[in-house]
Amino acid sequence: MTNENAGAAQLERGMGLLQATATNMLGMIGVGPFLTLPFMITAMGGPHILYPWLAGAVLALCDGLVYAQFAAALPGSGGPYVYLREAYKPFSLGRLLSFMFIFQVIVIGPLGIASGAVGFADYLGFYWQTMGPLQHNLIAAAVCIAVTAMLYRNIEAIGRLSVVLLGVVLLTVGWVIVAGLFRFSPAQAFAFPPEAFVFDRDLFAKIGAASILAMYNYGGYNQVCNIGEEIRNPRKTMPRAIVLSIVLVVLIYVVMTIVVLGMIPWQEAQQTRTIASVFIQRTFSDPAQGRIAGVIMNALILFVTASSLYAFILGYSRIPFAAARDGQFFKVFAKVHSTKHFPHVSLLTIGALAIPFCFLTLGQILNWLILVQILQQFIWQCAGVILLRRYRKDIPQPFTMWLYPVPALVSLGLWLYIFFTGPVAGMLFAVSFLLVSVAAHYLFVGRTRTPSAGV
Repeated sequence: MTNENAGAAQLERGMGLLQATATNMLGMIGVGPFLTLPFMITAMGGPHILYPWLAGAVLALCDGLVYAQFAAALPGSGGPYVYLREAYKPFSLGRLLSFMFIFQVIVIGPLGIASGAVGFADYLGFYWQTMGPLQHNLIAAAVCIAVTAMLYRNIEAIGRLSVVLLGVVLLTVGWVIVAGLFRFSPAQAFAFPPEAFVFDRDLFAKIGAASILAMYNYGGYNQVCNIGEEIRNPRKTMPRAIVLSIVLVVLIYVVMTIVVLGMIPWQEAQQTRTIASVFIQRTFSDPAQGRIAGVIMNALILFVTASSLYAFILGYSRIPFAAARDGQFFKVFAKVHSTKHFPHVSLLTIGALAIPFCFLTLGQILNWLILVQILQQFIWQCAGVILLRRYRKDIPQPFTMWLYPVPALVSLGLWLYIFFTGPVAGMLFAVSFLLVSVAAHYLFVGRTRTPSAGV
């Protein structure tokens, strides 16, 4: 495949396997589990939330293999934007689907970033118990601004900082796991109610609803795909980073959930909104020491949240850049900083667009984030990776998913299952957003065909 962008602005390849895996894991391990564990327990009606964690793990691994095969074949910036454009090019749908993805990123990307910032403000309430709604929202907005400022630097510095941030993240979740392993009750953690063993329609519906939250927590294993042009030896590094990050994070989440529920009864756990801090306090017999530990844990969770936002803003900012450089988005987004060599206009725009969404509640955006992406992106990618392999012989494809094409088909089926077991309001919003995206495509792009349009 020829390089369409020869002579265009190029980025530096400054990340190896360690930095790429660290960036992925930073995007996956955030405040999400500490916020959503209570909601997952409520959705399941008991402590058997290992079901959605494991169902989500299967989906994440299958979907991760879809990304891995795409990434090895098309290791450039923009990730799914490029994948959809090239996979559906023979069917004259590449331009439409890639535009739909960009349109999604400009709205859903900042919405996802805002969810992390809102979670940060929620956990800050552990210290500031008199925080008002306006103060809460302004703090969330300030976090978006601060993290965007941290990313205003070259990619090598970002890679080094990612490794440092990951170290603190692993320290935080490691503390939870290690502290719990010495004190948790396996009998309490696995005290599943009788209905947990009746695999009927009701149980599967609950697993589907809770799996939306699980996938919200697992989300981020595709971050490395958005910065492929800044990764060394991307055809090998990116698939490895994706699979490695998924396996490690699944193990972390499952073990962490077991020890937390082995310390806090599920009836109590579903009522708290600072579950990690409460958990750490329970590991100390001295209440005073427990309170100090809870304060420290809360500070670490705030750091983890900021680190996750760091990874997400980094990845999302590269997508409009890649599209603009290909002539499929506003040209200003293709600009690269003259000395630091990163897409500064795209970075600042994504960071700024997240600010208004910080004035929504976490409950308003959690489920809808996943449902919109399923309809706009995920299901198309699952089919697209098969189409790319069959109809794009002109593109070198050095990596093929294990048991091809089973993971892609499993991923497609599970995404559809999660969508149709989601809240009705969320499904209607996702369908409406899809229609708006198609209308926007014909309004702003029309039927113009160019060699780089991907038709």
